[in-house]
Amino acid sequence: MHRALSTPPTIVPGSLAGSAQPVLRAPGGLSLRPWERADASVFFDAYRDGEIRRWHTRRPASEDQVLEWFDAYGEDWRRERGGHWAVAGGGGEVLGRIALRGMDLDEGTAEAAYWVLPAARGAGVASGALAALSAWALEVVGFWRLELDHSTRNAASCAVATKCGYALEGVKRSAAVHDDGRHDMHLHALVRDR
Repeated sequence: MHRALSTPPTIVPGSLAGSAQPVLRAPGGLSLRPWERADASVFFDAYRDGEIRRWHTRRPASEDQVLEWFDAYGEDWRRERGGHWAVAGGGGEVLGRIALRGMDLDEGTAEAAYWVLPAARGAGVASGALAALSAWALEVVGFWRLELDHSTRNAASCAVATKCGYALEGVKRSAAVHDDGRHDMHLHALVRDR
């Protein structure tokens, strides 16, 4: 449902859902592609990693639930609420996840989120994927503002956001619950040049 606005929407409704979710190319031979059913075991296993569990409290309970999530990801795209991609290496192997959530086409805003598998950390996977997704969202689709938040204790995510030009705008105090309690969250944003 779109609101009655006195101004036109930033992004025309239907402009995303009218086509298939794209495969995006990223530096280092990476590609961002929609999740496939065959990825369910890798996705599920990712949430056994301590670092991913530390920063992501929404976790699948089974591979069957992962498949339900993949179906919901497709529905997010069709309803223009979000886009969810597997970050894949040159051989097609899954290295991580990246998403644009909470898409608001009227305002032209969305929120980026990601994780990277342990074997791919430190190789520029997160920053390459975030840079590619951000460029597509701002330059091709026409989003105006992309946000990214992370625990103030997550130095790695802070470094990725900063490297990709997401300015630190402030701290959202006690804004998220993690397994070890409430965390303050850094709010970063990348805004399109006029």
